[in-house]
Amino acid sequence: MQIALFGATGGTGQQVLEQVLAAGHSIKALARDPAKLSTREGLSVIQGDVLDQAATDSCVEGTDAVICVLGTTPGSEPVEAAGTERILAAMDKHGVKRLIAVSSMGVGDSIDQVNFAFRIIMNLTLKRIMQAKAEQERLIMASDTDWTIVRPGGLTDAPASGEYRAGLDKSIKAKRVSRADVADFVVKQLADRSYVRRAPAVS
Repeated sequence: MQIALFGATGGTGQQVLEQVLAAGHSIKALARDPAKLSTREGLSVIQGDVLDQAATDSCVEGTDAVICVLGTTPGSEPVEAAGTERILAAMDKHGVKRLIAVSSMGVGDSIDQVNFAFRIIMNLTLKRIMQAKAEQERLIMASDTDWTIVRPGGLTDAPASGEYRAGLDKSIKAKRVSRADVADFVVKQLADRSYVRRAPAVS
């Protein structure tokens, strides 16, 4: 498959990139700074910003599926909602239906799956980012794409363990999970339609 990847230079995005390529797929990645992505077989890097509709269109054109791992660095303006709006427009323009987007536990109807302490942090320091993720999810759910929203718990840089829980069961609580394990679940969704138009948690 040819995959359009947004957020490839972030921690989770890098894990997704590596595992998508390892699975034998090819990637078109949009990056503001292509130098952050080393050249390798199967990877085509397009310089640009997700907020630039033309650049986003170019990344999506000719692909079979889109993986969105957009994130916001501290102190920056959240891009999750605005970027996703442009991705959805590009998908509609080029007839691409499959979308896998990484959001977060604590968004939408997963709020009860995070503990009280994290809810306080969400309201005090992550409020704008969580609002952007909530709007991102709303836009995706309102689209006619074959979407899957992946909601991970607290992300770590630990190596892949394969020992994570994933699914729709509300008993899955937000615990630490490696970016590598989240990427493993994301990549599996390319061939698995069990969670189309669903928002599974990963923890």
